[in-house]
Amino acid sequence: MKIVVLGPAHPYRGGLATIMMTMAREMQSRGDEVKVYTFSLQYPSLLFPGKSQTVDTPAPQDLHIERVVNTCNPFNWIRLGRRLRREAPDIILLKYWTPFMAPCFGTIARLARKNGKTKVLCQIDNVEPHEHHLTDRIFNRYFLGAVDGFVYMSEQVHGELTAYTSAPMLFSPHPMFENFGERVERNEACKRLGIDNQYRYLLFFGLIRDYKGLDILLEAFERGENRDLRLLVAGEFYNDKEQYRPLFERLGERVILHDNFVADDDVKYYFSVADALVLPYRTATQSGVTQIAYNFSVPMVVTNVGGLPEIVADGRVGFVCEPTVEGVAEAIGRLDEESLTTFARNFPEERKRFSWSAMCDKLLEVYKMARG
Repeated sequence: MKIVVLGPAHPYRGGLATIMMTMAREMQSRGDEVKVYTFSLQYPSLLFPGKSQTVDTPAPQDLHIERVVNTCNPFNWIRLGRRLRREAPDIILLKYWTPFMAPCFGTIARLARKNGKTKVLCQIDNVEPHEHHLTDRIFNRYFLGAVDGFVYMSEQVHGELTAYTSAPMLFSPHPMFENFGERVERNEACKRLGIDNQYRYLLFFGLIRDYKGLDILLEAFERGENRDLRLLVAGEFYNDKEQYRPLFERLGERVILHDNFVADDDVKYYFSVADALVLPYRTATQSGVTQIAYNFSVPMVVTNVGGLPEIVADGRVGFVCEPTVEGVAEAIGRLDEESLTTFARNFPEERKRFSWSAMCDKLLEVYKMARG
């Protein structure tokens, strides 16, 4: 089959780009002809809260990647939509995570599928965004109505999706990230990160936004009595860093802050020093960070929101708690040697649930359903 993967990819950074390139590789390995069309402009700089949208690493040699999508130029959407209509791939695979992309993706999809052959499929992260805007529902309706089939990764997204469309949709959990390498020796990882090997570490990892509840975790950690435990916060602030300053000051040396975007090559060091990962989210659909933890067999504490309990079964490889200071503090307090040993024993079996091959199988199944 001819497949076009349309969305984030190199040189754009982050988990979404990793997902789309991994999907492209999986489909390519099956003998499909795969092209990746990514952004010439993803976000205008005024709308991007981070320091950089791209990486400086060389482009992967095993993928055909073109930078052809400008999310702010309607003439670009029309040209690309017409181009795809002429190219007539069997599948256009889109990634959808924010209504900001809806006008661009929706227009391209509507034009492309007019050839009567191409089916537009979507591997969807979120329907309703974490930060809401007045245009969300209008934009969602425009894009979701242009898609022939979906693969979703949590029941929360499934429920939200059915309010907009009756197109075929199937569940496949977020696959495990395997591109960050293998666990390294703890001594080496501590040295690389410049932290003291004598302490145990809890890890908060990823872009810092209000809904991710870093303030909840800091307050919960402040209540802990284990002075040999440190909290390592690694990620770029996408909100106001100053709101956390009083908590950082009170906790002092008990918190180590690495407030920068973590390059792919450095991810393994953070997960190699962590005794546990904590996701104190206020809201969630699913999280790619849990799938990094699965790759490195790092136990987790997650809150009982969205699809997180579907990914991290309570008592199997971590604890599920309420999204409150008290709930997170209590769960952290339960991370003793016995529970950590139990979680380590359960990881090999739990990891079998999350494969890229399984997700691609679901996409092909949805494609067949969409064709009738």
